[in-house]
Amino acid sequence: MDKNTITVTSPLLPDRAEFELLLKEIWNSKWITNNGSFHQKLEKALAEYLKVPFISLFTNGTLPLLTALQALRITGEVITTPYSFVATTHSIWWNGCRPVFVDIEGETCGIDPDKIEAAITPKTTAIMPVSCYGKPCKMDEIQAIADKYGLKVIHDAAHAFGVEVNGESWAGKGDMASLSFHATKVYNTLEGGALVVKDEATKKRIDFLKNFGFAGETEVVAPGINSKMDEVRAAYGLVNLKHVDEAIEKRHQVAVKYREALRPVPGIRFFDDMPGVRHNYSYFPIFINAEEYGMTRDELYFKLREHGVLGRRYFYPLISTFSTYRSLPSAGAENLPVATRVANEVICLPMHHELSEADLTRILELIVR
Repeated sequence: MDKNTITVTSPLLPDRAEFELLLKEIWNSKWITNNGSFHQKLEKALAEYLKVPFISLFTNGTLPLLTALQALRITGEVITTPYSFVATTHSIWWNGCRPVFVDIEGETCGIDPDKIEAAITPKTTAIMPVSCYGKPCKMDEIQAIADKYGLKVIHDAAHAFGVEVNGESWAGKGDMASLSFHATKVYNTLEGGALVVKDEATKKRIDFLKNFGFAGETEVVAPGINSKMDEVRAAYGLVNLKHVDEAIEKRHQVAVKYREALRPVPGIRFFDDMPGVRHNYSYFPIFINAEEYGMTRDELYFKLREHGVLGRRYFYPLISTFSTYRSLPSAGAENLPVATRVANEVICLPMHHELSEADLTRILELIVR
């Protein structure tokens, strides 16, 4: 990649000197996995930072979704969104369940609560909403529907690290919530993830499931898998946690500059901050109305690429169009008009803590016409 290329994101790296001190401790202890001291410290530190009761760490952000479905013994049909990263729907499929797609609403790009009840059948057992781009999806409305019909809610909060609404952690919403700590996220542990759970007994069950089902040296209580986070990544995460707020504020300043420059441009829509919400500025999506802007989304996307600016069409195409899922009755475009339109309009602009004024000027000169 050319050194002048502006990437859509850049990983938050821990202070190297601080990290090396913790690595020295790991080397001296020779305890590099299996619920070591740094693993335990990070779980506690993240639970405190995110204002949630309990966190169980995983080696990536997909395995928590798979494990949540197992832990809650989900079967049959799971209502979800087609507008997300594929891991959301894949986790349902891998558990032998059937995804049922429901359209999104434009305010947050989250699943539309008004469309959920029509999708519920006697086989429905759970809802898996996504807080897309870190915009808090309408979890209170979704939870009310779930309670009415006796359904579980597994919240895919992969984008929602640190997001709060009126002081309440959005990662704490749902029966369980899954987080991703992939290198592209606001907060990362290289690869990693977590499940947020409400009580100690549930955390204990999750911890069994992510370690082959072992409840002791010789007792296996469930058919678990191996999805534990190691000590090196836990230590990396502990150091990164000290610096994530500073990185989020730098992202905030990037968002402010984008909005100032793009607000007058006909045919470009973007999200403003929501009242009472602590945002994490994980993404900056813009939506192109080709007729008003004078250029299609794809024309602008490839123009940016030609000039070394790597935006991303998150999320295009819709999950419902992939070969595994397109034959599902709920996958038709006529069932998903808002998601289809948004997927054809979106470009996520570069958004990270290392963008310079020169970078922003270069990006905006390509967009503002």
